[in-house]
Amino acid sequence: MESASSWTDLKLNPQLLRAIEDAGFGPPTEIQQKGIPLIHGGQHVIGIAQTGTGKTAAYLLPLLVKVKYAQGTEPRALILVPTKELVVQVLDHATRLSKYTDLRMVAIYGGVGPKTQIEALNKGVDVIIATPGRFLELYQRNEIPVKQIKTLVLDEADRMMEMGFLHQLKKIQEVIPSKRQNLLFSATFSEKVERLSNDFLEFPVKLEVSAPSTPAAKVEQMLYHVPNRMTKISLVSFLLQDTNTFNRVIIFTRTKEVANNLANYLDRKGLGPVRAIHSNKGQNTRINAMNEFKEGHLRILVSTDVSARGIDVVKVSHVINFDVPILYEDYVHRIGRTGRAFQEGKAITLVTHSEEYHIANIEKLIREKIPVMKFPSIIPIEKDLPGEAQEMAKAIDLQKRREDPDFKGAFHERQRKRK
Repeated sequence: MESASSWTDLKLNPQLLRAIEDAGFGPPTEIQQKGIPLIHGGQHVIGIAQTGTGKTAAYLLPLLVKVKYAQGTEPRALILVPTKELVVQVLDHATRLSKYTDLRMVAIYGGVGPKTQIEALNKGVDVIIATPGRFLELYQRNEIPVKQIKTLVLDEADRMMEMGFLHQLKKIQEVIPSKRQNLLFSATFSEKVERLSNDFLEFPVKLEVSAPSTPAAKVEQMLYHVPNRMTKISLVSFLLQDTNTFNRVIIFTRTKEVANNLANYLDRKGLGPVRAIHSNKGQNTRINAMNEFKEGHLRILVSTDVSARGIDVVKVSHVINFDVPILYEDYVHRIGRTGRAFQEGKAITLVTHSEEYHIANIEKLIREKIPVMKFPSIIPIEKDLPGEAQEMAKAIDLQKRREDPDFKGAFHERQRKRK
């Protein structure tokens, strides 16, 4: 397959080329070089590309060429993504790339009242960027005319499958015109995503620009073995004292409670500015925190995995996995928040004894060993929280049972050894 090496080779109109220059884009990435000509040619395309590879621009640019200029009042393209954060992120990309055109973009998502979104639709729209649920809700209220939709993009398809959107996607497929160009983009190509692509795309061209579940090449990975949660907090605090090196940091936790507690602790220690984002935070709060982080007013963002794919910020110096993710694909998505747009970054993972099982599975998934760092001797080893040792022992028992159904548990093993 022939690919273009510069933006001028990609048959983009002058308005888009000016916007690309203003945005400070480097040369086209692999997914852009290969995908844009295919989409221009009307092909159905499956793009398998890890985070940070430029896949959003890979479908937005040819889509903007296709819709060209404001026309009528009804949408001609629909982009579906799984979360509110991603709607906002894609809207931001689309607005920047279409700045020298008169194209009208409308963002549609839940969590806020629909009144403002309906008003925007009624003024006329060329491209809708939406979550599946809110799109269907407004369609069923006769607020979205669909007869002119000629392009459908399913972005972050793997996450949509994980979040159970298949039923809604099939309903949307039934109501929009069958004669259209379909594009599907995903970080991974699981069985569920493959089934989805079979339902939505006819004779697609599949582009896979790197092996599935391969971490971004410019991310340096490392891990620390840590005995318990309080020692994790001490290690994070110690690392963050180096404000020059750790200048823009995302910390991932497994739960909302831990995200809030950790953000509050770091704030009290004067290590911020820091804010937490997760699904319990209001939409405006999350967007404001993200904007502050992008603009450099916020040093630390503490996030759960719900928000992991909605964070698109260049020059993130470090990602810290405070908790090891138990959905192993999330490890790749988390660390993909750094090392973006040809920048270098570091990903640090803190691992307790009960999390070693998950690290072993992550290493199988990414097909590489994560280097182990020496624990700094200056940091004191803290005591376990009440009940923490028992929780870890239970987790290890469950892991062993998963691997060996005949395993009876740690207590039974101790009794057997005494005999």
